Amino acid sequence: MKFSIERAALLRAVAQAQSVVERRNTIPILANVLIEADGDTVTFRATDLDIEVVDKAPAQVERAGATTVPAVTLHEIVRKLPDGALVTLADDGASGRMSVEAGRSHFTLATLPREDFPVMTSTDYDANFTAPAPLLRRLFDKSKFAISTEETRYYLNGVYMHVATGEDGQALRCVATDGHRLARIDADLPEGAETMPGVIVPRKTVGELRKLLDDDEAQIAVSVSETKVRFATPEITLTSKVIDGTFPDYSRVIPQSNARKLEVDAAEFARAVDRVATVSSERSRAVKLNLGEDKLVLSVNAPDSGAAEEELAVAYGDEALEIGFNAKYLLEIASQVDRENAVFLFDTPDRPTLMHEGNDKSAIFVVMPMRV
Repeated sequence: MKFSIERAALLRAVAQAQSVVERRNTIPILANVLIEADGDTVTFRATDLDIEVVDKAPAQVERAGATTVPAVTLHEIVRKLPDGALVTLADDGASGRMSVEAGRSHFTLATLPREDFPVMTSTDYDANFTAPAPLLRRLFDKSKFAISTEETRYYLNGVYMHVATGEDGQALRCVATDGHRLARIDADLPEGAETMPGVIVPRKTVGELRKLLDDDEAQIAVSVSETKVRFATPEITLTSKVIDGTFPDYSRVIPQSNARKLEVDAAEFARAVDRVATVSSERSRAVKLNLGEDKLVLSVNAPDSGAAEEELAVAYGDEALEIGFNAKYLLEIASQVDRENAVFLFDTPDRPTLMHEGNDKSAIFVVMPMRV
């Protein structure tokens, strides 16, 4: 195998590959990227047995072939090469080494046989549809902060993507929760997604998927089965196993009768929470909200380090309320608001609070209060 490729194209492909491979693994081949050169295209494939990413890049192929090399090492080499360099990769198949050349730089890397590389089996998908990148980006970006990191509740370690009935009929919905906060985001249901089974997309897959969604013009081909989910652009295909578990009935924790309504400038609110939380060394310190007519007082009392208080002008016309929240959770939820105003709906100091953006109910967030 021998081919030449521009550094920028090679860097993008190996960056995607090396982020999928596990740094600590007991199977050496899983640290490698499978490189296949044929025609005028080179394919880079990496896997950790749960996720597989395949990236295609144009190249000048002199000799078709395939081999595997350590993904992280190759990425580090390419990253340090000068911009605009033409990189030549060559492997004779017999020496167990692949050479990487660019200008006056020359490297050799140990290879492992391509036959040992595990390729994820293809699946018949129950639903195939196309969705614009901004739609998927919003669904996953606004929900991923609420993914649980508690390994024992493995079924909460991802985003539950499914078809649901929203405000305006059927919707593509993403939900994540860790038991303390919940995010539920709806988007228009793409054509062909109606038959999609509900799947829990793992946290790592959500992180890898984000790299495919930066181009606002991109259309993402999505395929879903009971066991796998695939997201593809013309250059990159990301296939992942889904979490084998049942996502809980999240609708039971979304409050329906919260009547006390607070409307506040989201950015101003987030900055104020961040400021008062500064006096506390513990990030989980409760921020107390004291609500009166058109006035909100945020306060933190940390006996060991000090206290802080800040007053905000808000729209609030209900009876006075004192309620506490984890400062980190409040900040994360406030940072999801794209519109100017955040609307909070309270019940009592010990009941969940609901938040949405202005008049838009397509994204709602629930946060549990803390005792203060």
